[in-house]
Order: sequence, then C-alpha cells, then structure tokens
Amino acid sequence: MTRDSATDLLVLHAVRISGFADTPVIADRYGLDAAETKERLLDAEARGWVEHTAFAGTGGWSLTERGRAENQRRLAAELAGIGGAEEVRDVYREFLPLNALLLQACTDWQLRPNAGDRLAVNDHSDAAWDARILYGLGGIDRALLPLANRLGGVLTRFRGYDTRFATALARVRAGEGGWVDRTDVDSCHRVWFELHEDLIATLGLDRNAAP
Repeated sequence: MTRDSATDLLVLHAVRISGFADTPVIADRYGLDAAETKERLLDAEARGWVEHTAFAGTGGWSLTERGRAENQRRLAAELAGIGGAEEVRDVYREFLPLNALLLQACTDWQLRPNAGDRLAVNDHSDAAWDARILYGLGGIDRALLPLANRLGGVLTRFRGYDTRFATALARVRAGEGGWVDRTDVDSCHRVWFELHEDLIATLGLDRNAAP
C-alpha cells in the first residue's frame, strides 16, 4: 500500500525539487496548508536547512548544504522504512532512456540546424519538424503513465507527474509552444526536470550516476 510522507519532509523536499520558490509555491507543490508550510519553513530556517533570499522584487526559499543533507537523510529513511527502493530504482532505469528522448526533443524544439548553421534557432516555420517533435513527446507521455503509477504505488508524493506532463503537452498541441520548454510555467521540461530531481534525490544519486 502506498505511503504518505510526513509534512516536514514534504516541505523540505518541495524546496529541493523546486530549486527556488516562495512559500505559496512550496505549499501548493503537495497541497499543503500555506500557514503551516510557512511555519515549517521558518523552523527549517532556524535549523539552518533553508534560506530565504530576495532580489529585484522576487524572493524564494532554497536549501542550504545542511538542508540538502537533511533532506537526503529523511528520504533514505523513508524509502528504507517502506521497502520501496528496488521498485523506485527499477523505474529510474526505465526513466533514463525516456530522459534522453525528452532532452533531445527540447533541443530540437529550440534549434533547427541548416546547411549554414548547425545551431540555427527553430523559428517553427517547418511544420513537419515540429510535428515530429510533438509525436515524440506524445510517446514519452504514454510511456510516463505506467512509470508514474508504479511510483505512486510506493509513495503518494510521486503522484501527479503524468497528469502535469499531459496537461503541458495538451497546451503545446493547442498552439502554446512555450509549454514545451519554458521554465516559468509547468511545461513538459519543467515537469520532467522535477521528476528527475525527485528520483535521484529519493535514491541518493546524482544526475550523472548510473542507476
């Protein structure tokens, strides 16, 4: 049976996978109460696990090195406690080939090489080029569903990546091309990046490590 994560772990982990985000975004990531999330963040700040910085009218929380280590410790203890490491590791192995496809799709969405410039920007005037990319993203979307279901069967905090990716892809198909790779919206790339970070954090790996 799937396991719910503790609230304090979810708050710290939301900071980890978001990279840099303010309190409402951290709370929304796992559907937590905003006031409670703020209290947990302030407590984590007092322990030296997170820090809040502001610049040019924007602000957000990020993990310190101590906070990253604490997050890693809690994730490892959680996974060991439910005996789900092998399932998550198996999913990660199946995720990696899809990750390569996703990264190539995002590159192809940004660049359209030609005879004179192999780094020419994709101006999206070649409908066949873009259609090929969308076809590939559709395949990734279909492959993600069973992996997300398996992960969600281990820990509830893994749920939602498949629906978020599908929502972003639907917006791309509706003509909002930025939803392939923009970082300021819940784009295909952003959802995928967070899932990758979630997997490697849960397994105690880095992005260049073998599964």
